[in-house]
Amino acid sequence: MSGWHTDDKQLRTVKIRRAESETERVKTLCFEDKLCASAEPGQFVMLWVPGVDEIPLSLSSVNGDLVSVTVKEVGEGTRALNKMKRGEVVGVRGPFGTHYKIAGKTALVVGGGIGTAPLMLLVQRLLEAKVKTTVVEGAKTRSGLLFTKQLAKMGEQADLKVVFTTDDGSHGVKGLATDAAEKILSAGQVNCVYACGNEPMTLKVYRLAQRYGVHLQASLERYMFCAIGVCGSCVIGKYRVCKDGPVFSQNQLKEVEDELGKVRRDQKGEKLPF
Repeated sequence: MSGWHTDDKQLRTVKIRRAESETERVKTLCFEDKLCASAEPGQFVMLWVPGVDEIPLSLSSVNGDLVSVTVKEVGEGTRALNKMKRGEVVGVRGPFGTHYKIAGKTALVVGGGIGTAPLMLLVQRLLEAKVKTTVVEGAKTRSGLLFTKQLAKMGEQADLKVVFTTDDGSHGVKGLATDAAEKILSAGQVNCVYACGNEPMTLKVYRLAQRYGVHLQASLERYMFCAIGVCGSCVIGKYRVCKDGPVFSQNQLKEVEDELGKVRRDQKGEKLPF
């Protein structure tokens, strides 16, 4: 790793140390960076693909100075990033934003698709803190599930239960991640729920947390361009996700309940329905 700035808001150059395919359209890229290695679960970085674009990505793992991001192809920038190989150079800024905080002795972690990526570092920290943890990961089909082997291995080594759900029943329990989450919450033995996924899913988890009287922390996925709170593309209610989030408490989500899972914004900051 080389870089010419020590400020986390300034661009640094890093070399990709490892590139691993998770699914056909998802890849995990590893690189060394001391500032990123100091990140807390849920924080994100801005990754610059030379000549293409700069993309916000949450960190999916931290091991010493080696960190990783997990990228799903959704546009030109992510497509170019997922074509990169070991030894190629990218730019990085960050880490930015708020993070998940460990609370209580029992936790439920709910991830949907690529939203599971930032939750992996959280699960690692929960297990290190001896928190009894259940992970529910949902996807439309088996091919959309991520980190199945890693989660299974973690479950063998610690007090971790993992439940996979698929809409079509091709793997794990047939149904939605929120259905499995409700079944677990109804047993009344969870202190805190952590979530990350598409916003309509997060809205359902938010309502479940309210119904069962459980504390919730959720990361919101919004279009981010500047990462410093000036462009307005990631606004939800009175909050800017890049500056005030991406991880929000249940009380903060209540303040934006009218928009949560219902209204998003485009590159210009104009409102659009989900």
